[in-house]
Amino acid sequence: MLFLSSLSLFAASGASGTAEVAPDLTMTWVGFACLFIFVVGYYFVAAEEKYEIDKAKPALFIGTFMFILVALYYALNGLNLGLVHTEAQHLILEIAGIFFFLFVAMTYIESLIHMGVFDRLKYNLVSKGYTYRKLYWVTGLIAFFLSPIADNLTTALILSTVLITIEKTRKDFLVPGAINIVVAANAGGAWSPFGDITTLMAWTAGKGTFTDFLFLFPASIGGYLITAFILSKFVPETKPDFDASKEVKPEMAEGAKVVMGLGVFTIFCAVMSHQVLHLPAMWGMMFGLSLLKVYSYGLKRKHGKDHFNIFHSMAKIENNTLMFFFGILAAVGALYFIGWLALAVVVYDPAVLGPTWSNIGVGFLSAIVDNVPVMSAVLKASPEMGLDQWMLVTLTAGVGGSLISFGSAAGVGVMGKLHGIYTFGSHMKYAWTILIGYIASVAIWYVQYEILGFYHVG
Repeated sequence: MLFLSSLSLFAASGASGTAEVAPDLTMTWVGFACLFIFVVGYYFVAAEEKYEIDKAKPALFIGTFMFILVALYYALNGLNLGLVHTEAQHLILEIAGIFFFLFVAMTYIESLIHMGVFDRLKYNLVSKGYTYRKLYWVTGLIAFFLSPIADNLTTALILSTVLITIEKTRKDFLVPGAINIVVAANAGGAWSPFGDITTLMAWTAGKGTFTDFLFLFPASIGGYLITAFILSKFVPETKPDFDASKEVKPEMAEGAKVVMGLGVFTIFCAVMSHQVLHLPAMWGMMFGLSLLKVYSYGLKRKHGKDHFNIFHSMAKIENNTLMFFFGILAAVGALYFIGWLALAVVVYDPAVLGPTWSNIGVGFLSAIVDNVPVMSAVLKASPEMGLDQWMLVTLTAGVGGSLISFGSAAGVGVMGKLHGIYTFGSHMKYAWTILIGYIASVAIWYVQYEILGFYHVG
């Protein structure tokens, strides 16, 4: 009877624990300690170039250490550790979705590099006699219009790979080109429900229909073009060194076109798995990876084991980028669990800032922290706002991530691809051009939504 009573009490406590709300720890020693650790760790992430330390190292340290401190505080004060366990599980699911999505996207990119696809694309672009500035515009516009279909991260990874194959040393082309791709990918993803994680979150939360997001196109492309135009003035007008008579036209490996087709189909599977089957987007990505593995087996049987080995492509993935995402999302998750991010929602009160200025501020906050948890905090708080304001916060959370190099998934991905070239410092040198474009995007939104009232069908 004692055993059964204990078991029933344990079950009851477990049931009540699931409904229990986590206490606000912002004004406790662990709250201030975690905030301090985050700021210090973030400094070393930002100063990666100065201290020659990979950004994944401080990010992974603060992300894991902060949650350990929170769990220790709960244990010392007799609080319900089940809350920490549940929060960690939810966070792992969120991180795993992004982690495996990135893993598959990077595998496809490395496979396409191995099969000579980007060398061929580089040859096709450079052989046309385009100047660095014209190449800058071509890659940027492709990024803007590919991002709504592929998603901003995959787009940024693909186009940054094209950049580094065109030119490997000239920073006066690579840095503005990389910034251009990041801004274009984030702006392009802002007006598509599945172009960015933040727009996807707002769409699935029912804050707008599919067509509602398409009305953000003028603000997205307007802000991007203004930034791109100003930034293009820093790109040289000279042509890359290229002699068509001496250069051998690179040929793509057998099966490269099929791999490209599988890549497009994999993105389609990711969208369909989430929107139609209500599975995580990474489920469709992993299915696409399985198809690539099956196809690689067929190529091995036909052309030999050295023709294409998918595991070699996996081995070349930038694991530091994946570790950075794990660390930074865990750190921000800890801040959210402690209660720091929830404090930001107070500013939506009309007596403080009101929704318009608060949503504009979300763009700056998403650049400093990360647009995903910031958007998550806004959606969970769900302040009373109309469709126009929900579209504004979707725009600012997406576009605002470009203000700092690691403020968005696209920026982090490009930092990994152009390691040592596209850095926090090199990005901030031109950040003022992005700020002008950000202000322009908000201004276009204001004219379209608040003055003209053009943002809803019917």
